[in-house]
Amino acid sequence: MVMRSEVPNFFVYGEPSRSLEVGFLHVETVMERKTAHFGHVSPHKHPMMGQITYWFEGGGSYRIEDGTWNFSAPAVSFVPSSVVHGFDVAEQSDAIVVSVSDDMLKTIAPQVALDLDVPTFLTGEPADPVWAKLGTLLDMIAEDYREQGAEGERVLCGLICVVLSLMGRISGRVALPSTSATVSLGLALRRLIDLHYRKDWPVGAYVDLLATTPHLLDKAAREVFGLSVKELTLERRLLEAKRLLMFTVRSVEDIGREIGFEDPAYFSRFFRKRTGEAPATWRRR
Repeated sequence: MVMRSEVPNFFVYGEPSRSLEVGFLHVETVMERKTAHFGHVSPHKHPMMGQITYWFEGGGSYRIEDGTWNFSAPAVSFVPSSVVHGFDVAEQSDAIVVSVSDDMLKTIAPQVALDLDVPTFLTGEPADPVWAKLGTLLDMIAEDYREQGAEGERVLCGLICVVLSLMGRISGRVALPSTSATVSLGLALRRLIDLHYRKDWPVGAYVDLLATTPHLLDKAAREVFGLSVKELTLERRLLEAKRLLMFTVRSVEDIGREIGFEDPAYFSRFFRKRTGEAPATWRRR
């Protein structure tokens, strides 16, 4: 694999990282991007989305952080956002890749029998009935996405929940190395921001709760998410605003107060600066 000065962030492999819409889902096969990688995918990461990869054909080697596994189909992995991964596979190999935004993963996490904060890699025997079930579910996800696209979100979300829960029940789970200290700190920061973003805390409050230093926390935020601690907090407030605008009938002023903006004009300026549109315009579109 080609070594780089920095591990690249991608949207999907080969495409620059970009902001994701609320409830983002994307499904494709590895070989649909064959011309971008020819079976040799260098280590990379995806900010703000996790991926299920189900290898139904062929085999090769799969890398997650500093661990490497040789595998033959069937095999399946779940890689959380910002965890480094890559693979080398033979030309006849292929897999279904399901990319799910972090906000959707947070929504389904309570219903899933799998820890979505750590990477998982599983292999099995083709004759094992549980792998036939897993393959059928992933085929259904791929087919529904081809037919309905992201508009089939409810069905796809339900199927993804079942896949992740089934992965959690598969015997012979392979223990993976824990993520690096920087990634662990970044994920811990994000969990705290999820709990407290409405309070508009200063960075120092997160530093104290995580028993770290401003330098280490900022380093973790930038390396894992590509944002400063303050920007990460603002992006979380923006995400919640978008959710409420999209899925509720609450007034713009009420939504602003819900995410910590007592002044409606200040909330509108904040939203417009980050999206290019006023909240009401964004909601109508």
